Amino acid sequence: MRLLIAFLVPWLVFFTIGRPIAGIICLVLQITIIGWLPATIWAVYALSQFKTDQKIKKALGQ
Repeated sequence: MRLLIAFLVPWLVFFTIGRPIAGIICLVLQITIIGWLPATIWAVYALSQFKTDQKIKKALGQ
């Protein structure tokens, strides 16, 4: 579900993974038409990093 959000409203993904300042920066970037693509790429990348961090924490038992 977060991946779909990352494509439609990239800034919202940052709020769902606990990075509100990055979400605000992404929103400012997304406001421009040219910035939409970099904002989407950034959101998908951040989401993949978040999932990787969650898997590492789970594997370490924390």
